[in-house]
Amino acid sequence: MSSLFSIIGGGVCGLAMAAELSARGAQVIVIERNGAPGEHACSWWAGGMLAPECEGVSAEQEVVVQGRKAAAWWENHGAALTRRGTLVVALGRDQSELTTFARRAPTTATLDRAALAELEPHLAEQFSKALYLEEEAHLDPRATLTELHKRLGQNGVIFGDDPKGQIIDCRGLAARDTLSDLRGVKGEMLVVRCPDVALSRPVRLLHPRFPLYIVPRGAGVYMLGATQIESGERRRATLRSVMELMNAAYALHPAFGEAELLEIGVDARPAFPDNQPRIRQIGERIYANGLFRHGFLLAPALARMTADLVLEGKTPEVWYEDHRER
Repeated sequence: MSSLFSIIGGGVCGLAMAAELSARGAQVIVIERNGAPGEHACSWWAGGMLAPECEGVSAEQEVVVQGRKAAAWWENHGAALTRRGTLVVALGRDQSELTTFARRAPTTATLDRAALAELEPHLAEQFSKALYLEEEAHLDPRATLTELHKRLGQNGVIFGDDPKGQIIDCRGLAARDTLSDLRGVKGEMLVVRCPDVALSRPVRLLHPRFPLYIVPRGAGVYMLGATQIESGERRRATLRSVMELMNAAYALHPAFGEAELLEIGVDARPAFPDNQPRIRQIGERIYANGLFRHGFLLAPALARMTADLVLEGKTPEVWYEDHRER
């Protein structure tokens, strides 16, 4: 087995892969044409929610099982996690969505207005009921990627442009030149400043068309996302999407109507047809891809299983495809 690896791609998948391999004693080169983490990577625009139970409402069980390991992995690699759970709410017309969500997420606790007020007083002004998933966590994607990039350099990982050894391809959508079944799922998000609202944990507002969430970033700043559009277009937000995100924030609390709009972010997440990731061997190259909207949740599992494969010859328990003899 090789002990020298070149990882192509420096987003959340590539950096998690580098961290896992490096921690096990391998020599690692990360090749990212755009340099340090920044807005060129779709993980820069992520929500950063480590919410496997919430995702399990619409995703396969493997996402839940592997996602439950993510928080500990990120903490072990220097990420600053906030462990205050997730709240789920619904507007009056969508109360049936709340019932369905609770049925599909068995670890959910139902809160009345008084219990909600103890956790998030500002939400209790608007909602008489909420669901609470206490074990979930969140992180700041930008701070996490920047810190991980720094730590990798300090730990001997080389950031260069000359691939050597075993190549592990983590390029996201750019890998469509080889992975013909990889598609883009466009997501649009907003960053706003609203000092008149105080939220200390992610809040999901159930919506009949797409998942909406708001994540606190501190100092009155919130990330609001995200649309889910079948498109690989990565730069242009649509007026309808921006309006719907703004309306969702206003529905959550009217004070968001006075919020300052700081950023509008757009990118496309890489996804396979079933929205689950893959570790795929094609020739001499290994491809780790397809994280969909589960980047920070599933990148640790993808990295761990890939490291098991290349360092120990252990076949990954899920998401593995060997195409070398086809």
